Amino acid sequence: MAKEIDYVYHNRISDMEINERPRERLVKVGPGSISNYELLAILLRTGTAGENVIDLSKRILNSYGGLGGLKKISFEELKNAKGIGEAKASQVLAAVELGKRLAGLQEENDRLIINSSQDVFDLVSYEMSAFDHEELWVLNVDTRHRLVAIDRLYKGSLNSSTVRISEVFRKPITRNVAAILLVHNHPSGDPKPSAADIAVTKSVQEAGNLLEITMLDHIIIGSGKYESILSYLI
Repeated sequence: MAKEIDYVYHNRISDMEINERPRERLVKVGPGSISNYELLAILLRTGTAGENVIDLSKRILNSYGGLGGLKKISFEELKNAKGIGEAKASQVLAAVELGKRLAGLQEENDRLIINSSQDVFDLVSYEMSAFDHEELWVLNVDTRHRLVAIDRLYKGSLNSSTVRISEVFRKPITRNVAAILLVHNHPSGDPKPSAADIAVTKSVQEAGNLLEITMLDHIIIGSGKYESILSYLI
């Protein structure tokens, strides 16, 4: 467990004793031995007038419920926090996303394992939820549900006339994968599937059965939430 240390207030990190500065402490004792707010301070790098980066980091963590809160916060909300802005918000959320992805990696071969709809949401929601248009992605997985590749196929509203089933399976067939998962976003923020979404899902599922490539799920990404279309096919 990281050891907390008491800091004497300084306007700037450069005014601190070297052995008190977060980055120098990380180098000396390792990242696992410094506190959450010190790690955040290293990402933020600078504070504001009247608030050094240590105090800024503490305030942000306290305001949003610690690290768990940063995992859930939106870019817009974080960038509008006092002392943050776009650049710092981008740095923090990029680090959070890397943490999410690392948590899903299998050490044996460094592949992400997809075990649930939530895993898919965690993987793609940060990018997909920011789109102002629909995109359809195909996640390719092996027999152990390890992610092999992601094919980004379509931009624009999905319907059975624009989505070519042969295109959905072209790359999965060449890779000889065991299964696929479809995922697309709704820019409106509402992940409830449309009739067209359900029709596309049925077509892909039927084709997959013939090709012996299982369609494990079709997930719609909304604003901070998702829906699995398979539940609508029962």
